[in-house]
Amino acid sequence: TVITSRVANRMNESKEIEFQVRIPKNAFISKFTMFIDGQVYDGVVKAKEEAQQQYTKAVSRGQSAGLVSSVGRTLEEFKTSVTVAAHKKVTFELTYEELLKRRLGKYELQIHARPMQPVKDFKVDVYIHEEAGINFIEIKGGLSTKSLANAITKTQTETQAWVYFYPTEAQQRTCDSCGEKGMNGDLVIVYDVNRDLAFGDIKTSYGYFVHHFAPSSLQRIPKNVVFVIDQSGSMHGRKITQTRIALIHILKDLAEDDYFGLITFDGDIFHWKRELVQASKTNVNSAKEFARGIRDRGGEATDINKAVLEGARMLNAHPRDGSASILILLTDGDPTTGETNLETIHSNVRRAIADKFSLYCLGFGFDVNFEFLEKMSLQNNGVARRIYEDSDADLQLKGFYEEVATPLLTNVTMMYTGGTNLTQTHFSQYYNGSEIVVAGQITDNDIETFTPEVVAVSGTQRLRFHDTNATVQLQLSGPEKAKMKKEALELSLKYSFVTPLTSMVVTKPPGENTDVLHKPKEGETNHFKRKKLHFSEMTSMNSSQHCVSFTVCKKEIFIWKKNYTEVIFSQKNVSHNTEQYDLFIYMYICIYNDINFFSQQVEQLH
Repeated sequence: TVITSRVANRMNESKEIEFQVRIPKNAFISKFTMFIDGQVYDGVVKAKEEAQQQYTKAVSRGQSAGLVSSVGRTLEEFKTSVTVAAHKKVTFELTYEELLKRRLGKYELQIHARPMQPVKDFKVDVYIHEEAGINFIEIKGGLSTKSLANAITKTQTETQAWVYFYPTEAQQRTCDSCGEKGMNGDLVIVYDVNRDLAFGDIKTSYGYFVHHFAPSSLQRIPKNVVFVIDQSGSMHGRKITQTRIALIHILKDLAEDDYFGLITFDGDIFHWKRELVQASKTNVNSAKEFARGIRDRGGEATDINKAVLEGARMLNAHPRDGSASILILLTDGDPTTGETNLETIHSNVRRAIADKFSLYCLGFGFDVNFEFLEKMSLQNNGVARRIYEDSDADLQLKGFYEEVATPLLTNVTMMYTGGTNLTQTHFSQYYNGSEIVVAGQITDNDIETFTPEVVAVSGTQRLRFHDTNATVQLQLSGPEKAKMKKEALELSLKYSFVTPLTSMVVTKPPGENTDVLHKPKEGETNHFKRKKLHFSEMTSMNSSQHCVSFTVCKKEIFIWKKNYTEVIFSQKNVSHNTEQYDLFIYMYICIYNDINFFSQQVEQLH
């Protein structure tokens, strides 16, 4: 996707021009260029460590060095600025790459528009080419409402589609999320491809291949599922209410040949039943009554290790041929009692599950240690999902469950004779409406010897698909992890992708401030916005030393500033962790310039 913005400075003096756009979180910026007065300024992607020195210098001057920040659930915001001479023009051009993930039987391409004013020449051109054939295409989102719907043109052939969005200045004021400042919303292109070929669609290019495997017309297989629900004190209020609503709905949707279990926990474990039972009408109604009685227990204890191990025990105690087993954990906090060492918990869970089924972790809100949940999921053939604290949290929970509610295949193995450097090729389960994607290299670029094949289990039958592949996120450790990290860094630098391993130094005319673009971690910026910072007071300890104390999640933290050059950071009865360190860095940036500015920032965050 290429975003181009052309701005003219019609003033009689130089003016700072800002470029600010929002792109999907799972996208990677691959190019950023500014064209100013006949000169071309290309951003340069470097290893993060190499760009760190420029980043540090920018921070020390009080400049905004972090150009990308998380916005809402699905977007990241990129922004930079440059000074443009009187009556001159600047053109910004940003390119990003995105792998669309198939969920619930469709792909969604999200385009966000927020130009901050009606634009005379605003255009969106979308071109889709799918060799498998386009099954359907729809246009949704706030920018397709009211008179803006008349600004959309759609054309489709068997394998191609074009969508044009050319709103007038008047139309840009009239959509559901429009106003005098123009558009502020999404245009969402929703589509799917034909699934006539069971082995899927393979694309090859320059000795590489990508395989999309999503067979249809398969019979669903029964499942065994255990729900592990956090009911500690932090789940009070709307969180626990929405969890009850979602859980009751999910229980209602269980098929009669499914088996299920339900446990809740804080520092202790509470069973609906100690073993899995069939999802008969009587059992489901009984479980729904149990779910209606789930309340937060008011304590701070959260024993995630014991709860997950108990859920794994229940599934291991009920092996069933021809079925798929799933363990779903919902929590909003960190392990605080029992086993609290995160690596030990990962090891315990991995040993208990032993690759026999998938673990899915749902992290409720921003106080949860999402990296811990994500690693635990990926180590056990699952994924982690953040549930946002909002009025639709129950819909988010139900939406996630729908993605894993209908298993079609288990023990999926992707094999590529004549292929090398493959992404993950074994998957515990494949669900209706999803997709398995595998990428790799064709040995010696010899397509004649390249033979893909997929072997999987459907119920009690072993199926074989010819010309197929697959991939998913992979957690590694030790030397293997270091090797993959090195390869990922080399690829990021080769193709100029801004990833968690690289940064882009934004090149500007001489004399301009340096900007360094980083890829934020999931929830990184929102963490600062959502933490409840209770600013206590600022006291002058003496003429050359200042102290600021504030509380983060009931943890009192102190920052001392000495002689305006040295910052000392300490915590009262709090162990060091990454989130608090990130917060400290943020506060340090504020305090470095002026202690009063720091005070204002804390009050604004509060």
